[in-house]
Amino acid sequence: MALTFVTPRLFRFLDELRRHNDRAWFNANKARYLAEVRDPLLAFVAAVAPKLSAISPQVVADPRPSSGVLLRIYRDTRFARDKRPYKTNAGLHFRHAAGKDIHAPGYYLHLEPGQVFMAAGMWRPDADALRAIREAIVKDPGGWQQARRPGLSHDEVTLKRPPRGFDPDHPLIEDLKRLSFTTGTEFSERQACAPDFPARFVAASRRATPLMRFLARALGLAF
Repeated sequence: MALTFVTPRLFRFLDELRRHNDRAWFNANKARYLAEVRDPLLAFVAAVAPKLSAISPQVVADPRPSSGVLLRIYRDTRFARDKRPYKTNAGLHFRHAAGKDIHAPGYYLHLEPGQVFMAAGMWRPDADALRAIREAIVKDPGGWQQARRPGLSHDEVTLKRPPRGFDPDHPLIEDLKRLSFTTGTEFSERQACAPDFPARFVAASRRATPLMRFLARALGLAF
């Protein structure tokens, strides 16, 4: 019998946290967070790890509760106007092995009431990485066209003018104006709670392989 990692209890907890985003409520319900959100997601990571490694051995799928794939539920409010202490979504970041040291492509799973999606690529790379990606697009436009074939995210911020040093009449100028290079797949909560969700997530990640490989090579990384 197939295991189910994500359940309606995860979304119910996050919805309640949205309505009671304070330390007193969270501390009173921390056991629920561990049992309904953290531990099932760590088990999900362990389940998909071998399949993501088959896509690329450079993908890190660390199921440890700290310093692993699971993003912290605690918000950094030190310099934020919004002082609510907790995130109201759960996130998994499967980074490239080089991602601790430099900006590198990765996979991301977002779980929130009413919004579930997988994203892949690079979001807001630093200036050096951004220039390297743009130069790779100019150098290998055919390879880039293949890499972007699954479709790039359309809601990313772009430059209003062509980036400095690049031909404003280049046929791929709209891509060169991008500040992020991501693709993604949306899921319903029902799909996320189904036993085949790990397979769906891996399949979506596999479809993003051309983009991930192009971005990694642009940065001189293996994939």
